[in-house]
Amino acid sequence: MPASSMEELVSLCKRRGFIFQGSEIYGGLQGFYDYGPLGVELKNNIKAAWWRSNVYERDDMEGLDSSIIMHRLVLRHSGHEATFSDPMVDNKKNNKRYRLDHLVKDQKADVVARVAAEMGADPANFPAVVAALNASPARASEALKAAGVRDPFSGEVGDWTEPKPFNMMFKTTIGPVADEDSYGYLRPETAQGIFTNFKNVVDSTSRRLPFGIAQIGKAFRNEITPRNFIFRVRELEQMEIEFFCTPGTDEDWHQHWLDKRLAWWEAQGVPREKIEILDVPAEDLAHYSKRTYDLMYDYPTLGHEEIEGIANRSDYDLGSHTKAQAELGLVASVTENNDSIAKLTIPHPETNKPVVPFVIEPSAGVDRALLAVLSEAFTRETLENGSERIVLKLRPHLAPIKVAVIPLARNREEITAVARAIKAELQGLGLGRVLYEDSGNIGKAYRRHDEVGTPYCVTVDFDTVGKGEDPSLTDTVTIRDRDTLAQERVKISELSGWIREKLR
Repeated sequence: MPASSMEELVSLCKRRGFIFQGSEIYGGLQGFYDYGPLGVELKNNIKAAWWRSNVYERDDMEGLDSSIIMHRLVLRHSGHEATFSDPMVDNKKNNKRYRLDHLVKDQKADVVARVAAEMGADPANFPAVVAALNASPARASEALKAAGVRDPFSGEVGDWTEPKPFNMMFKTTIGPVADEDSYGYLRPETAQGIFTNFKNVVDSTSRRLPFGIAQIGKAFRNEITPRNFIFRVRELEQMEIEFFCTPGTDEDWHQHWLDKRLAWWEAQGVPREKIEILDVPAEDLAHYSKRTYDLMYDYPTLGHEEIEGIANRSDYDLGSHTKAQAELGLVASVTENNDSIAKLTIPHPETNKPVVPFVIEPSAGVDRALLAVLSEAFTRETLENGSERIVLKLRPHLAPIKVAVIPLARNREEITAVARAIKAELQGLGLGRVLYEDSGNIGKAYRRHDEVGTPYCVTVDFDTVGKGEDPSLTDTVTIRDRDTLAQERVKISELSGWIREKLR
């Protein structure tokens, strides 16, 4: 039986060292989380699987790691300074602040229907309800009150202010002098670092269309109400591709990346039937988007929420930065007929004339990916003897610990020496983390490794060192399979090949 609630996952993450609340010893900091010993391994494995699939296994992709702090002009001309905002409302009764769409969405159905009626919107079209509220702030304030919208914190009907836009970018000063000329932003997405390095990558790699640039990195969004564990946070990590193609081929590439991304999620253990494809309505599209598919995964407790967006950004970004460069006098004026201009273009593969390419952007959150992977792997089983176990049935390439090597007696040097030698040999295979487990209780060790998703446990016992009852078992070990609970004796000399084949 899979996880039935988010609370089960949160409990497992804290208990087994996957995820901790940020700054917990000082009461925690809302919207920030720390990844523990197992969480950092799982997170790194997810990123490695994404990088391997999208960079190493393709011939049309380059990698990048751009800086987190960006020049303010980058995010001004990308449109983020003006549009990267969410509507917020305050409850004047308790001075609590909420994101408008979240506040309304979390109300009971009859309250949402009353809000829609007050605004003259269709309650079945929630984006239209939110759009109506944003379009008429004064009317929206009265509608929230008249509909009886309740405060999530107090449970009482609130005295709601007019919705106001709240820019979610973190602003910071650069250098020792804090003035209007020395500020920048923590990036709200990794995409702009790719766009501003577009020409650098093209010039240094001689790439031609179509090709992509991939990046994994931190982004920061000053969410009004971060919530739902690591689903909505203020510090996040993105796995993002900007795939550049000739105008007119963008729709075919959009479909290509939709298919590729769905196949990748299945390979990580997130089944296709748990993901709905939302063709985002025009009124709900981001300012840069021509068309966007949102992959909506069915999270426990939360229901269907976005796990990845695949956007057709057309030529918005490179076009905007090209115009900005000309306006600032950094390049010559942009004209249709000037083929030699130094701007963010690339030769058309057929005409060889400069063209601003269209962009397809698959963008997934690492934290949301990890939450989905954990959700699918979490399994509660009743064994034949009536006992219950919790097991994380992670795909082996994602498991934080690939193999646990367990000496049956931790105080017997002849056993522990063999176990440590086996651990060192397996670790040298480069398959991931191999753990020497010397807790002293084999049953508890098995249960613990079930719960953290270790695919195989290797036990070194008295038979291994020739001090058991069966001489034929000398120089063999027991391998226990996490999912089937089957145990198999394997010769030490064949162990590395056996493990390598299973974890391939």
